Amino acid sequence: MGRNKFSEKEIKIIRKLLGQKMAGNRGQQKMVRHTLRTVFSFNIADFNVQGKAFGPADLDDCVKRGCIKILDEATIEAMKLRHAEKQQHEAAMAQADAIADGQTENWEEVLKEWNAYYGVKEGE
Repeated sequence: MGRNKFSEKEIKIIRKLLGQKMAGNRGQQKMVRHTLRTVFSFNIADFNVQGKAFGPADLDDCVKRGCIKILDEATIEAMKLRHAEKQQHEAAMAQADAIADGQTENWEEVLKEWNAYYGVKEGE
């Protein structure tokens, strides 16, 4: 599941990309869908009827129905920051858990040992 809250600027770009998807060939459509997912966390499958093409008019309809909400730029940036912090915390917790279980080496300790062995100073 992707996002359902976007800024007005993001919606304009998504609308343009959806127009390109509708006009493009299969390869171009794949590239647009990939861009929507990776850059905007926008998954067409969250909003469309299966088997039906999803274009700019469908996006506007979702905004009108309230499925997609438009928020101000500052709110969206704050949401992205919180999401990134949460992902970073979860990754750190997973790494700590794996180290505690003996499943992996602590790469920071291994790097220190490597640098000490080869006489590399920090920052080089």
